[in-house]
Amino acid sequence: MSGRKIRNAIRLGASYIVLVMLSIAAVYPVLWVVFGSLRPGKSLYSKTLIPEKFTLDHYTELFTSKTYLFGTWYLNTLKIAVFSMLLGVLLTLLTSYALSRFRFRGRKTALSGMLVLGMFPGFMSMIAIYLLLRELQLLDTHIALIIVYAAGAPLGGTFIAKGFLDTIPRSLDEAARIDGASNFLIFRRIILPLSRPMLTYMALTQFVGPWVDFIFARLVLRTKENWTLAVGMWDMVSSNQNSNFTLFAAGAVLIALPITILFMFLQRLLVDGLTSGASKG
Repeated sequence: MSGRKIRNAIRLGASYIVLVMLSIAAVYPVLWVVFGSLRPGKSLYSKTLIPEKFTLDHYTELFTSKTYLFGTWYLNTLKIAVFSMLLGVLLTLLTSYALSRFRFRGRKTALSGMLVLGMFPGFMSMIAIYLLLRELQLLDTHIALIIVYAAGAPLGGTFIAKGFLDTIPRSLDEAARIDGASNFLIFRRIILPLSRPMLTYMALTQFVGPWVDFIFARLVLRTKENWTLAVGMWDMVSSNQNSNFTLFAAGAVLIALPITILFMFLQRLLVDGLTSGASKG
């Protein structure tokens, strides 16, 4: 065997070793949480990964306990995430379509401004948003979260969506205009169908953000009945008296389940949304 083949074999073997180590590092904590949710008792610590006995009592307790309103929190989070996703995707798509297809005064300034604002973390504006919501009497309401999540969506998704829309041939727009189509008709009949992979990507990213957000939800929501899952789960283990980690693990599994299912079934569209254009040659 030549020296080049030996080096390639060593490089390939090292790559597989690294991939195996990364896979173990990613999968092992997930298995620990899943098996912890099926372990009797309250402690998450165990000498073995697989528990000696399995139980579903923790999942039952989540929906039957009067202390933890898990079912209410689940519905609250689902409502906020769905409406934030719909409104956020609409705003992002309209913004990216205007920046991609039209040329107007201040276009480059708007792109530069969005790029600069997107560099700052969202929690830097929390105090200002809190004061604004207090003046509008929107504190402790779900509509406040929906407005803030949806309004911030274009900052994070416009450049990706615009890059995808730039790949759609302008000849399609010109041909439709020759046939008498308006800008709205072009957007609805041509742009939207060709943007299905990008719409899927934006919808998932806009859904996951509100689904797992804790910082802003904790700041705005005050009453226990209005809490989201992240705030409610934090309350389970926030003090020494509420250290029921197996119940927390069961809730974590139920939170991760819908996101995992969505990513599994929409994986192909997600990849297409980031890597492919609309022009098929």
